[in-house]
Amino acid sequence: MPAGGRPTVRSRRLGTALRQYRQAAKLDQPQAAEIIAASQARVSRLESGHVTARVIEVRLLLDAYGVEDLAVRAKLEELAKHSRNRGWWLEHAAHVRPDYLDHIALEDDATYIREWQQVLVPGLLQTSAYTEAVIRTSPTYMEPERVAQLLKVRESRQAKIEEGGARYSAIIWEAVITHPLVSADVHREQLSAILEVGDRKNVAVQVLPFSVGALATVTSAFSTFSFDSDPVVEAVALENLRGTSVLEGPEDLAAYANMYDLLRSSALAPDASAKLIRDILRSTED
Repeated sequence: MPAGGRPTVRSRRLGTALRQYRQAAKLDQPQAAEIIAASQARVSRLESGHVTARVIEVRLLLDAYGVEDLAVRAKLEELAKHSRNRGWWLEHAAHVRPDYLDHIALEDDATYIREWQQVLVPGLLQTSAYTEAVIRTSPTYMEPERVAQLLKVRESRQAKIEEGGARYSAIIWEAVITHPLVSADVHREQLSAILEVGDRKNVAVQVLPFSVGALATVTSAFSTFSFDSDPVVEAVALENLRGTSVLEGPEDLAAYANMYDLLRSSALAPDASAKLIRDILRSTED
C-alpha cells in the first residue's frame, strides 16, 4: 500500500494507465480481476492508486489488454517497482502539505517541466532570499524552524534543474519582473539569478509582455509534467487557495498543453526575454 494509506503520485499514474488500457480493451473490472486471480475490489484500488500493482500483475493485465509497446510496458513496470519508494521529500513530510509532496514527486520523475507564473517568480527559479520574503508575507505565522525547512525543500527541488535532470521551461508575466513584491535588493538578486539559470542548456525562460493584453489573465499559475523522452503532457499541477491540485484527465491535459503553447508563442523569445530582464536590472541600479 502507498505510504500513509493515500495514493502516491506514482501509484495513481500507474492506476490511471491500467484503467485506460482496460477500457480500450473493452474489459470490465470483474474480467480484469479474473486475469490476476484477485477481487474486483483490488482492481478498483489498483486503478485508483490506493494500492500498488505488483510487476507480475502489470504484465498479466497488459498482456490481456493487448499492450505490446515495449516502452510503455517498461515504463509501467518501473512505476510498479518504485511506487512505494521513499523519495527525499518524504523526510520533510512533517513540514509541508501532502499536496506539495505530490507536486515535488511529479517534478522528481519528470523529464520535462513547464511553468507559467503571472504573480511570483516560479519556485524552481527563486533565490532563498526571495522565497523567504514571500513566505514572510503570509498572514499565517510560521516558526523559524519551518521556514528553514521550506527553504531546504526549495533548494532540493532546484537541484534537479541544476544537475540537468529535466528540461525546464518557464514563462513569467512582465509584471513579475517590473513590479516586485519584495525589497529592491532581493529583487535585483532574483533577476540576476533568473539570468544565470536561464543560460543553462536545459532551461528556457520567457517573459510574456504587457503588449499581449489580457492573455496573462486567462489562467492562474500552473505547471505541466512529462515523463518520457517526448514532451507529451502527462500531469498538470494547479496552484489555488487550498494548495495544489493535480490533474491527469485527458481533456484537462490537452487544455493546459494548448494553453502553455499559446503562452509560449505569445511570449518573447528567450534571448529577447533575457535582454528585457537585463535592461530592468540595469534600471534598478541607477
